[in-house]
Amino acid sequence: MRKLSKKSRVTAAVAGVALVAVGGGAAYAYWTTTGSGNGTATNSTGGGTVTLHATFAGGLAPGNQVSVAYTADNATTSSTVVGALSANVTTDVASCLPEWFEVTAVTSNSSVAANTTGTSVGAGVLKFKDEAVNQDACKGAVVKVNVTSS
Repeated sequence: MRKLSKKSRVTAAVAGVALVAVGGGAAYAYWTTTGSGNGTATNSTGGGTVTLHATFAGGLAPGNQVSVAYTADNATTSSTVVGALSANVTTDVASCLPEWFEVTAVTSNSSVAANTTGTSVGAGVLKFKDEAVNQDACKGAVVKVNVTSS
């Protein structure tokens, strides 16, 4: 076997590197194709039921009014939206008539995140109407604002 000169070895090495750099003589092949597919998942059954609260200051007297804050607690694992609010008044004294009071509930669709409490969902005003009758039955009475959503 004949020995390669230093120059021949360098030439052979350079040629080898050049061969690797241009692909090493290896061939690459691939397939092309088209296709289609789909996926499915079941949606949540809804946000569930939220608990609504009405908060307002006490001490009303005929002719006065106070602001009402409406909040929601959502104990479910899904966020939900609270729609329009409706409110009415009841009292713990039969002769303190609910119609002597007027309550409003202003809201827009409010999102209530999952597992939250005290999320603001609206506001309103509670008025104690000044009627032309004796309203002493309401002195010390507990006034309750009941709120629902649709």
